[in-house]
Amino acid sequence: MEILLVDDDRHSREAVAWFLREQEHMVTECDNATEALAMWKQADYPFVLSDIQMPGMSGIELAKAITEQPDSWRTDVVLFTGFGDMKTAVAALRAGAYDYLLKPVDAQELAAIALRVSEHQALLRENKELTEHFDDKLQSATQNTELELNRMRKMMAETVIGNVGIFSTGMQQVAELAQRFHTDRTLTVLIQGETGTGKEVVARIIHYGSNLKTVAGPLVELNCAAIPHNLFETELFGYEGGAFSGSLSKGQKGKLDAAAGGTLFLDEIAEMPQEMQAKLLRLLEAREYYRVGGLKKIKADVRIVCATNVDLEKRMEEGLFRRDLYYRLKVGHIVIPPLRKRREEIVPLAELFLREFAQTKKKQFAGIGSEAQQLLKQYDWPGNVRELRNAMEWVAFMYDDAELQAEHLAKVVSPAATLSVAADKPASTKEKQVVLPMPAGGLSIKEYNDLIIQAVLDAHNGNQTATAKYLDMSLRALCYRLEQMRNRQ
Repeated sequence: MEILLVDDDRHSREAVAWFLREQEHMVTECDNATEALAMWKQADYPFVLSDIQMPGMSGIELAKAITEQPDSWRTDVVLFTGFGDMKTAVAALRAGAYDYLLKPVDAQELAAIALRVSEHQALLRENKELTEHFDDKLQSATQNTELELNRMRKMMAETVIGNVGIFSTGMQQVAELAQRFHTDRTLTVLIQGETGTGKEVVARIIHYGSNLKTVAGPLVELNCAAIPHNLFETELFGYEGGAFSGSLSKGQKGKLDAAAGGTLFLDEIAEMPQEMQAKLLRLLEAREYYRVGGLKKIKADVRIVCATNVDLEKRMEEGLFRRDLYYRLKVGHIVIPPLRKRREEIVPLAELFLREFAQTKKKQFAGIGSEAQQLLKQYDWPGNVRELRNAMEWVAFMYDDAELQAEHLAKVVSPAATLSVAADKPASTKEKQVVLPMPAGGLSIKEYNDLIIQAVLDAHNGNQTATAKYLDMSLRALCYRLEQMRNRQ
């Protein structure tokens, strides 16, 4: 913050200026009020800190002169003196001073006042901006909202909304059930399915609905496996200023605040810390919550949708997931069958993905040969739709032909391209191996590493904790790598 410091006592002024600069403020020093007033008229100083007793113009006269200016709202004046009494304090406040300090200035008190001035000025300027440019801001916000909604409508229309991407009775039933849940925001929905089955897409249908014509509010996603346990509560509920050491002075809103009026999607809910499970249960039952360090109850106007790829009933038996939370989440329940149990979808989905990647990569692929279709249907696809999509991207990257042939898939769906695990022995690094294709055209180490990570993740049914442990890397590092892989797709 820009601060104009006015004091004829050089030693006192320099000491105060040093302290304020240590607090990362920018300080301009001045030894008399007349010069300070001239400087104030030439620049923007949200905070003027002035001594009262000075030769010529006093600090009280300076405060009054600033207050009389038409743009005085942009400055808070704080006065200080070594000769304090009630009469002086009243005179300072009547002159328009924001606050009043006594010399010698207490460091903590000065830091607190600087913080209050900073927050007060930020609020004043924001209100001024909104007041003067309300119509422009409203129009801009409306345009941005419409653009985002149109983008989401287009994205969803290109994935599984309507009949596009749904090629089986089972998935049609899933989509219809998701649409039914969309009509009631009070229902909590639990989506269960193996990794890669499309739980995120189903969550979007629940939020937006199938026709995407109604305003659904924000959709906020939180991956429970990607948040460190000690930060989970603040990430979900937010916190008030000064709630803990290192917190922002203004506090911070959480994902519940961001999702107000819309949907909060809690992915990988099985990885939620146990102490947070009780707090989530209270939120679902009371529909109210406190920010960390807060005293005010906040109404939770939000739909909760959760997803998991693990057996929650088994987790309950192991004491890792609360039984009462499980039944509370399961009010609305959707189970997505794996791709191997809806094999009639494999070829249509493969054709859909192949055409998509052929277009983006400028390839000729327009269909799939009969032998290739047979190979696709025989493979179990442990990574489900995601693995099938990745396979079609790989083929479109490596080859260029009018029709997808069996030889194009030999290294993609063959047993040698899958992860082999000795099921009858305790899992260890030595007992698992990944055998991946080595194309003649070459393969970057980054692409090869991505294939290894995806294969290990598929083998562990999408369990990121187990995958990270198997790969001997931290969960946070794995989540970062997976996010990079998604961005490259």
